[in-house]
Amino acid sequence: QVQLQESGGGLVQAGGSLRLSCAASGIILATRTTAWYRQAPGKQRELVAQIPSSDTPSYADSVKGRFTISRDNDQNTVWLQMNSLKPEDTAVYYCYVRVGYAYWGQGTQVTVSS
Repeated sequence: QVQLQESGGGLVQAGGSLRLSCAASGIILATRTTAWYRQAPGKQRELVAQIPSSDTPSYADSVKGRFTISRDNDQNTVWLQMNSLKPEDTAVYYCYVRVGYAYWGQGTQVTVSS
């Protein structure tokens, strides 16, 4: 059974940084594309960044140059380093992987104060 566990969210002032982690069980993340999505109140869930198994990562225009997605194969974990955070980055952040079915983590809240 595939399980994704996010952590690392919290409250930070604008301009600050947070590092989110997505630890997986039941799947080897290095063999799949793993993505981070976010959903702000009243808005649709949107793709933030994704890291394929053997290609370069890609990012939403709104986070390019500020966020970095990476993977630690030994820990079977995907990270999202978020720098220069803005109030509009406030959302619940979800880890996602598709293995036939789509699997989501439970989400971690990121709140950026102005």
